[in-house]
Amino acid sequence: MTENSPSADAGPPRPRRSDTTRAAILTAAIARFAADGYERATIRAIARDAGIDPAMVMRYYGSKEGLFRAASEIDLRMPDFAGVRSEEAGEALVRHFLERWEADDSLAAMLRVAMASGLDEGRQQALLERQVGPTVARFCPAPAEVPRRTALIASQIVGMAVLRYLIQVPTVTAMTRDEIVAWLAPTVQRYLTADGP
Repeated sequence: MTENSPSADAGPPRPRRSDTTRAAILTAAIARFAADGYERATIRAIARDAGIDPAMVMRYYGSKEGLFRAASEIDLRMPDFAGVRSEEAGEALVRHFLERWEADDSLAAMLRVAMASGLDEGRQQALLERQVGPTVARFCPAPAEVPRRTALIASQIVGMAVLRYLIQVPTVTAMTRDEIVAWLAPTVQRYLTADGP
């Protein structure tokens, strides 16, 4: 072992400083865009919140628009649902989304950013098709209808998320996860597997 080689008991590698800086910038940007919207949020304020020089924000993200695009990238962490039977797909999908929302506050913050700042429709459509589309395609009886059914499912899931996690309507926040699944899953199931209206 040379002098510069890591020792066997050194443990997992520590994150690089650049990774830490990027994460701090994104965390600050999500909070600032959510609070102020795109127009009023400034690179200077985001840098101050992150505890870094504004030049570092520009170095990593190039522009305010580049930072916004990175901060508003929503990762739905979709599983492949390979072991899910067709008749249980609606319930599995609704449960996944509830677990995803409730496990990570940043998802609600990013949705708030998107709503406050107006992500372009093409980008939203692309996100749905890229992340949710493959799941819909797995269960949908009509491949040509996957984009439409994906959008219909999103209308249910996002609508529930806005009421429960952003606006926090008391009648919705008071419902248990199982109650929400019981109400939403049949509709999502129909969008996934029904032959159509």
